[in-house]
Amino acid sequence: MRAVVQDAYGTTASLRIERVPVPSPGAGDVLVRVEAAGIDAGTWHLTTGRPYLMRLMGFGMRGPSARVRGAAFAGVVEAVGSEVADLRVGDAVFGSAAGALAERVIAPRAAVAPIPAGLSFPEAAAIPISAVTALQAVTAAQVEAGDRVLVLGAAGGVGHFAVQLAVARGAEVTGVCTGPKTALVLELGAADAIDYTTTDALALGRVWDAIIDTAGNRPLRALRGSLAPEGALVLVGGENGGGILGGMERIAGAGLANLTARQSLSGLMARERQEDLVELARLSAEGAFRPVIDTVYPLERTAEAIDHIGAGRARGKVVVVP
Repeated sequence: MRAVVQDAYGTTASLRIERVPVPSPGAGDVLVRVEAAGIDAGTWHLTTGRPYLMRLMGFGMRGPSARVRGAAFAGVVEAVGSEVADLRVGDAVFGSAAGALAERVIAPRAAVAPIPAGLSFPEAAAIPISAVTALQAVTAAQVEAGDRVLVLGAAGGVGHFAVQLAVARGAEVTGVCTGPKTALVLELGAADAIDYTTTDALALGRVWDAIIDTAGNRPLRALRGSLAPEGALVLVGGENGGGILGGMERIAGAGLANLTARQSLSGLMARERQEDLVELARLSAEGAFRPVIDTVYPLERTAEAIDHIGAGRARGKVVVVP
């Protein structure tokens, strides 16, 4: 089968398409024919090996521990392990597992869920990781009906899901993004959209009950200044922390401040959980959110897709199809 492989960290020029053996599922695994694979910021980080702290977290020191790139996918079950009783060959599923940028991927049964009716494979592939992260962020922020919520990076992969999921809970959402993307944020249900290139949302004197920061480029002090006295701040990633620590320095600062603050300050290290996929499938079926697809690339243009994400140009999600 064809797969996007990488032996050493570097630019996307280090990626290549190679023929590799089709893997065999273990007892608790499923073999999925990949119909679409989602690209997210994590794909870029695992390609470049930055920040360096990531390498110490088990992803590989000089090169990625998993040679085949990709994680989020949607596809069709081709084989199941002996301990998998609730999925059958031919079932359409979505989920996450290392090596999704390939024609086939092995995933633990606990890492996949049936695709809800009405979603295409590219749309379904957009949900694992990005929508899961957004759901966990909205939950960590304890967003409730009537809350005033600010989402930074509101038109990005995680941000556009966070806007919709907060709106679905009855919140009044303000989204921050670049000017050309403000119309999208309003279409997704936000009450207001602010162009950060012309207006600093944190200098408006407004106060929010919850702030979900997916952009990762604002100081902790400024964010707290726009947060209600008992509000919740959730930091999702961080792109301005340098090549060594990335956003971890800011997340660590939030953790320390949280020891004495009335405000709830947290950094989100999202985890892929089957229950979140099931919940997102339910919400999607109810029309609570929809994945926005920026561009669909063929497998041969995976490097271009990852560069598109790395440049921060995406409007919603970028997807690759084998």
